[in-house]
Amino acid sequence: MKRATKQTATAEVIPNVRPLRAALYLRVSTGRQAEGEVSLPSQRDLTTRYCLGNGWQIVDEYVEPGATATDDRRPVFQAMLERACDADRPYDVIVVHAFSRFFRDGVGMELTVRKLRRHGVEVVSMTQPTGSDPSQEMMRQIIGIFDEYTSKENGKNVTRAMKENARQGFWNGASPPLGYTIVEAEKRGQKIKKRLAVDPVEAETVRLIYRLCIEGDHLTNTPALGLKQTVNWLNSRGYRTKRGGAFGIGPLHHILTNTAYVGRWRYNIRSAKTREKKPEAEIVEIAVPAILDQSTFDRVQAKLAANNPRVTAPRVVNGPILLTGLASCAHCGGGMTQRTGTSRSGRVYTYYACASRAQKGPTACKGNSIRMAFLDDLVLRAIKEKLFTPERLVECLAGLVEKRQLRNAQIDQRLVSLQARIVEVEDRLKRLYRSLEEGVVEIDDLLKDRIGCLKGEREKAKAAFERAQAHGTSSASLDPEKVAKFAALMNELLDNGETPARKAYLRSLLSAIVVGEKTVRIIGSKDVLHAAISGNRSPNALVRGLGPEWRARRDSNS
Repeated sequence: MKRATKQTATAEVIPNVRPLRAALYLRVSTGRQAEGEVSLPSQRDLTTRYCLGNGWQIVDEYVEPGATATDDRRPVFQAMLERACDADRPYDVIVVHAFSRFFRDGVGMELTVRKLRRHGVEVVSMTQPTGSDPSQEMMRQIIGIFDEYTSKENGKNVTRAMKENARQGFWNGASPPLGYTIVEAEKRGQKIKKRLAVDPVEAETVRLIYRLCIEGDHLTNTPALGLKQTVNWLNSRGYRTKRGGAFGIGPLHHILTNTAYVGRWRYNIRSAKTREKKPEAEIVEIAVPAILDQSTFDRVQAKLAANNPRVTAPRVVNGPILLTGLASCAHCGGGMTQRTGTSRSGRVYTYYACASRAQKGPTACKGNSIRMAFLDDLVLRAIKEKLFTPERLVECLAGLVEKRQLRNAQIDQRLVSLQARIVEVEDRLKRLYRSLEEGVVEIDDLLKDRIGCLKGEREKAKAAFERAQAHGTSSASLDPEKVAKFAALMNELLDNGETPARKAYLRSLLSAIVVGEKTVRIIGSKDVLHAAISGNRSPNALVRGLGPEWRARRDSNS
């Protein structure tokens, strides 16, 4: 009997049960929340207490600072999933403060939960307890859908608030473009509203980039450059982007097409998530201080368009026909191309004809056609007789004198601003040196870096001042001798130059030749003429302008 009793006592011993192994997943949506050191420590404290209260063993912790949960493109989240699905099955549960920390997409969350379950891992929310029966499964799915809805609603509200902030002229926090800095505009309670202001040193770099594109740099005898050449020129001379990197074709093209430089910053152009362009009605224009005048910006856009093979084919620029790319139909605005015809005697004639009519028929345009030799001669004769005479050039450009005077005043203001920047940086350096001499501070690596940074700022400001001074106050008057020389040079070129050379000069001076049934309008830019006459660039560097700013007189036969 005693032996039987001993066997019964042995059968009642209960084996030890292994506690569940838990991994914590902590997440905040923005970098500002992560830096605030509020949400993440709170999540860690609450989830840790929850695990200890349930007797679970915390074996890992995954922290995702400043990442949205609307999708699974989160590096820490992906690392956690990969580890949870390993063959050694390291976790039994993944604990989150709320399901919104895990996912804010209903479908994405459900697929991820099912994937983890196949590997023996449950997702547990300490504030939203659910289970595995059908009603609790449905509750979790409803929570996921509601979190997704809340996230999208919050996104709409944030976008609406930021658009309204932009409409009021305030900056929304993105990195400013090259040439600008962010300054405090006003304070509303605890919120600081900010605006863009011109950085005088960087603004000179922007002006230099545009000048290189349309006229070159006469200080270094550099002609007008294309995008790749401008990138090489800037990088070889130590110029850097806003973030301190080397220039590339993409960033340079963005600078050359950014309307902020003429006072119009366009906000909300593309979707941050899909990068698709938004409708024009959703784009907000913010008025900002201009760095460039509109005519300079327009001339750069004209050059970019003319050099774009999708817009202007190389054969138009380099071909043997004098007026291709310039001549356009007055009826439809389409270009005019070469067509040929044969007379009864077998003689072949060449014409400029409307390309739209030639390609699409008379329903597209009733079209114009004109003999090539006649139009070439008519345009050249009108330009020589009605434009390239000293008297007519002076008359055309007389209105630019006032513009030049205004430009000179603006350059003087820029020089004063740059000089003030130089003095400000030098004062900072003097204060640092004085503190070192008086023993207030000791030299260390941090102070050395600060002194080096200030010296770099001073050298940049001095270089910008010297460049602005060298390109500054140009004469607002017209030199009669230069006007006469320019007129003689252009007449000689148009009379005796080869077709490619004549074509290049015409394309640099003219923006369009509009051919109507009875009239031919010749349209060009006064700014280009003035720059050419003033000798601010080499003739080969001339670029087409925009706008009907000068044309043959109405009393001409053209």
